Amino acid sequence: MRYLALCTDYDGTLATDGQLLPDTIAALERLLASGRRLVLVTGRELDDLQKVCPRLDLFEYVVAENGALLFKPSTGEETPLGPRPPDAFVALLRERGVGPISVGRVIVATWEPHETAVLATIRDMGLELQVIFNKGAVMILPAGVNKATGLTSALEKMEISPHNAVGVGDAENDHALLALCECSAAVSNALPTLKDAADILTKADHGAGVVELIDEMLRDDLASREPKLTRHHVLLGANEQGAEVRVPPHGQTVLVVGEKGVGKSVFATRLLDRLATKGYSFGVIDVEGDYGKIGRAVSLGSPSRPPTANEILKLLQGADKSAVVNLSGLPPADRLAFLTALTPKLAELRAHSGHPHWVVVDETHHLLPANSASDELLPLGNAESVLHITERPTLVTRAVAQATTLFVALGRKAQTLLEEFCQVRGVGRPESNGTTLREDEALAWWPAQANAQPFRLNIAVPQQDPGAVGGGSGVGKSGSGRAARARTGSLH
Repeated sequence: MRYLALCTDYDGTLATDGQLLPDTIAALERLLASGRRLVLVTGRELDDLQKVCPRLDLFEYVVAENGALLFKPSTGEETPLGPRPPDAFVALLRERGVGPISVGRVIVATWEPHETAVLATIRDMGLELQVIFNKGAVMILPAGVNKATGLTSALEKMEISPHNAVGVGDAENDHALLALCECSAAVSNALPTLKDAADILTKADHGAGVVELIDEMLRDDLASREPKLTRHHVLLGANEQGAEVRVPPHGQTVLVVGEKGVGKSVFATRLLDRLATKGYSFGVIDVEGDYGKIGRAVSLGSPSRPPTANEILKLLQGADKSAVVNLSGLPPADRLAFLTALTPKLAELRAHSGHPHWVVVDETHHLLPANSASDELLPLGNAESVLHITERPTLVTRAVAQATTLFVALGRKAQTLLEEFCQVRGVGRPESNGTTLREDEALAWWPAQANAQPFRLNIAVPQQDPGAVGGGSGVGKSGSGRAARARTGSLH
């Protein structure tokens, strides 16, 4: 499964008039039975939520008070995620006629039109507080606290990356929640601004819309939505016309070939740096110890001490952790056996947590030579995406070529390498203009795409990758647009 967690708002999304309907509860139970996990992300205060929602036990964590409080229903543990405004602040609000006022563990809330008095009081007292709006409610929180920051804390404890989460909501204060998650959804009763920002719009409203989303997750893990989920695609460079070339972050097998010294590791390092910027994790299988520091990765092993399986798995348990696994300290004859023994444990980790998102196999021909048996071909093939690096396509098992979704050839023999790849894959050679590659260029081809032709890829580092700004997370953004002011039975 790619999507391991559903992170849902309560009022206006999961709940109808503040209540969970039986059909919604049944859908949540089906999702849990599939091995997925649930997080409730709400603006409500915890005491209020416990009164209206009898099934908090369905959720591994509850992010309450619009990101300011973390609650674990199974243990009753509460963790404030920020300081509560001073009592003097609340007292002064009341003196100035603000009311009603609700005070939670951290949050202080009231209703419009008191936002002007609230902002003036924050200014007069010199406090570092922010105001977030939600359907007429005015929520006062510590600066930088929102649903995304609270959900980030929950997912870290669950050891799940936001890239393996689906978020769903309906209102202004759900923008940050949806931006954090890999896939975002808005129920049909959501505000127009949230609908515009969401990847998926449900046909049904409120809890019935969440049921619709759950059924789709159970049916195909949202695979049918993948063509539209382009906001996370990773920049590789530009084609001959100057248009950006991006690669999806999920389900890819990239094969990079070329002679020694033509820049294969440079290509891989640039790709990994961009993945790291977007918050994806990776593991590099460094057979000969050629890789140093990459992005935010931790190096494991050295020429004098090979890494252990336990330390690799312990590191990669962290949703935001990446590793360069240096196997140069292992005798060459022992490397494939080491990885073959490690693979089931990595597969178990991925099944539970969804990461590492990418695996890079450097010098693939050492581990997966052309004569590999078919049942041992891709011991790392269960990774979400794989990058294989070798000198020639004929040196590695045919299964690598058959699985390849993006072929990249570097160096003066790129055209010959493309021909070899087609022979190994068992397909006809596509038309190519045969242009000699310049420095910092590669010959690239999407072999699984109908009528796709090879093209010249400029892999120079761009001035800026707009898609990487902020990592696509939305953390720290309140997203407090004001498109509707309908009051509900709760401040949040």
